[in-house]
Amino acid sequence: MQLFALGLNHHTAPVSIREQVAFQPERLVQALGDLVRVKPVKEAAIISTCNRTELYFATEEPQYAADWFAEYHRMALHDLAPYLYTFPQRDAVRHVFRVASGLDSMVIGEPQILGQVKDAVRQAEQAGTLGTTLHKLFQRTFSVAKEVRSTTAIGANTVSMAAAAVHLSERIFERVSEQRVLFVGAGEMIELCAAHFGGEQPKKMTIANRTPARAKALAERFSADVLRLDQVAESLAAYDIVVSCTGSPLPIVGLGMVERALKARRHRPMVMVDLAVPRDIEPEVAALGDVFLYTVDDLAKVVDSGLESRHAAVIEAEGIIDERVDGFLHWLDSRGTVPTIRALREHADHLRQAEVERAVRLLAKGEDPHKVIEALSHGLTNKLIHGPTRFLNDADGEGADLVQRLFNLHKDH
Repeated sequence: MQLFALGLNHHTAPVSIREQVAFQPERLVQALGDLVRVKPVKEAAIISTCNRTELYFATEEPQYAADWFAEYHRMALHDLAPYLYTFPQRDAVRHVFRVASGLDSMVIGEPQILGQVKDAVRQAEQAGTLGTTLHKLFQRTFSVAKEVRSTTAIGANTVSMAAAAVHLSERIFERVSEQRVLFVGAGEMIELCAAHFGGEQPKKMTIANRTPARAKALAERFSADVLRLDQVAESLAAYDIVVSCTGSPLPIVGLGMVERALKARRHRPMVMVDLAVPRDIEPEVAALGDVFLYTVDDLAKVVDSGLESRHAAVIEAEGIIDERVDGFLHWLDSRGTVPTIRALREHADHLRQAEVERAVRLLAKGEDPHKVIEALSHGLTNKLIHGPTRFLNDADGEGADLVQRLFNLHKDH
């Protein structure tokens, strides 16, 4: 059984493709069960974020996972194949270590991905698809990510996607403090954006979410107002900046909705930041003259400036990861000897039981206990060394070094 990673990310696929293969959170457990139940995949976990969708799995037939992936999303595999990568065991281990450490992110060193990997593991545990191998892999992954972050400067001065959203808004509006900001959604990314925009003290901040309780809790933290999601259309014109990140499979903000808002605003400009995959804002909105629409791919271009300063930290982090990959693969290789070790112990125990039963019978007949114990020890010794002795005789001396290492013998004994 081998480990594999299969997927696509912001390096290999544009957002228009990534949004088609994103897994809805509420369907992820069911999807994992389907993958393991229907295909010859023994263990599986799925990481699905705005920047990547990746399957980590154990199997002897990796092609089945690619077929399932395309079939699940109702896409032809030949259409998806140009964007997909498949990593065999060593590369798969190295890849997940790099992902969790923030080396494969749009923003090098960003910390959010580690939490997203942990969420993926919890989902796999809930689905019952996280076996011994993947469990060990992800425990090592978390350990490696912690080591990278604590011993290198990989996370120093990280420009987050949330900070990039503020930066883009400031390109259009000189001061965010004079604008009104609407957040659509109430998840982790919106929470981060609210914190960054809140630091600029805008005129007004509002949270719109499908779950009012979640929106209210977040709004209280940032002294923001609350909207129901169905009130966004009628209220959109009142906001200069809109930041959206929900798990909706369909757009929440449509072209017509924005056109009506612009008319009410008398064509004063709007900044719209769509951090969701699938996208929350219809792509056609970007064609409107008074709207500045940015997606996660656009934000990635803003955060590149910090890469050069973190170059040395990246090299150091890669070195740590390479060492830890070797360590994990050594553990995997050692698991291959487990059946042999178990068989050896069972064989030795069978010999022991036979000698004990013989000794018990002799004692029951009244034989001298001292002689019985001597006979038991000699019998057990002879049976245990019979196999190695025969091996040496058959090998014409070529196996002497192996037996010496096996039994920790010295040549002068």
